[in-house]
Amino acid sequence: MTDDERQAALEAIAAEVRNCTRCRLHEGRTRAVPGEGSASTEVVFVGEGPGFNEDREGRPFVGRAGTLLATLLRSIGWRREEVFITNIVKCRPPENRDPAPDEIAACVPYLRRQLEVLEPALVVTLGRHSLGWFMPGARISQVHGTARPVDPSSGPRAALVFAMYHPAAALRTPEIERQSFADVASVPATLAAARARRSTGPAALEPAVPIQPEMTMTAPTPAQGARPTVTVTPAPDRDRPPAPAEPSATDAAADQLTLF
Repeated sequence: MTDDERQAALEAIAAEVRNCTRCRLHEGRTRAVPGEGSASTEVVFVGEGPGFNEDREGRPFVGRAGTLLATLLRSIGWRREEVFITNIVKCRPPENRDPAPDEIAACVPYLRRQLEVLEPALVVTLGRHSLGWFMPGARISQVHGTARPVDPSSGPRAALVFAMYHPAAALRTPEIERQSFADVASVPATLAAARARRSTGPAALEPAVPIQPEMTMTAPTPAQGARPTVTVTPAPDRDRPPAPAEPSATDAAADQLTLF
């Protein structure tokens, strides 16, 4: 598929999202937020859902959390225009509440199709609900800054998924902000690992060269020249994603009111 064909396919999905009535969230939206970014990117960032500013503008991550996300990207020498940014749900939950399981179930087919079109090497989750789709049962306080192979039923055929806190959580908690900058510094190395994995053989759930638990890979980041360590663990088997794990006190504090 060419870049122009990918762009056309993404625009077709976006048009469906803007007219979607699959769940109750459409009743209170100003604008749906399909997502935006480069059709030729290798990296997709997936948040939880639109907030107040996103609902007004129809674009993802344009509020304070979006400003921090742009800053995190700049810290590794990237721009948001070079990646694709979207959410698990495409309409704003009332009062920025967590998306409900049935709302996620109604909306993730759009995300799956976007990932099938983009076929990224790396998916970066932002927040607990995005994490719950790609790493079922995982707790963000335990897995942030780590990666594992993506189940191809979620969209991309052969990709790694990398977990991060939602930027809104970092805005509220200095320690999470510090961890977020440390985590994003490992994203370029994880992308290099994802590229290497895809280049070794056919796209499949298990890599052609198996990635063992606690395996590490290092690579310099563009911004700092550091050598971050990336832990890559295998993805769990699943037929369909279960609901996210019940959050610990740390998880709940990190993700409370993240959608803005």
